Amino acid sequence: MTKLSVNINKIATLRNARGGNTPNVLEAALNCEKFGAQGITVHPRPDERHIRYSDVEQLSTAIQTEFNVEGYPNPQFLDLVLKVKPAQVTLVPDPPGVLTSNAGWDTIKNQGLLTEVISTLKAANIRSSIFIDCNAAFIENAAKTGADRVELYTESYATEYGQNPERAVAPFTEAAKVAQQNGLGLNAGHDLSLENLQFFCAQVPNLLEVSIGHALISDALYLGLENTIQMYLRKIERAQA
Repeated sequence: MTKLSVNINKIATLRNARGGNTPNVLEAALNCEKFGAQGITVHPRPDERHIRYSDVEQLSTAIQTEFNVEGYPNPQFLDLVLKVKPAQVTLVPDPPGVLTSNAGWDTIKNQGLLTEVISTLKAANIRSSIFIDCNAAFIENAAKTGADRVELYTESYATEYGQNPERAVAPFTEAAKVAQQNGLGLNAGHDLSLENLQFFCAQVPNLLEVSIGHALISDALYLGLENTIQMYLRKIERAQA
């Protein structure tokens, strides 16, 4: 069964808008676990505009499910993840000022960097995942870096889903096959929602984990956090029944 990892960046964004500690990021993460989430994802950025490095350290000692830390592997980020040792580190090619993740890695051009970073993560017994587009050559080369998994960047699927679901998901189905052929585990994330999640999970084979933040936290404003997480879990369960 595909696991649901809840990205709590937006909780931190709301907290940071007023300062203080409301809403409480740690409490929100623990509630997500209590309500059924099988993982917690955070993506600290250098300006700490949402998740702070101190949040990551605090969460690392409290999370009971799978802790996934995303980010660009600059020295500060690597020092952080080597200190807290999450279950998984997802490498994302974000430039410093980007608003949100908007592209996957070119694993050919960046093979040397990724190989070095992943070797460091492996030495610390941290599972590695590479954020990537549905490009067969890039997925094949991800395996050469020593990565354990790839995370498919799903914005194009979400954008096209309303017009033609079958056409939208087709590249991801093929990418999943390439990942399996190259011995890579498969994650996915970015703009997955209650509307499009079930179809995606039904059509993409061997999907181990979906990481969902913006849509899920937004839905929780209307539906409540516990109810929302249960609704997302049911979408996954129905897709794989």
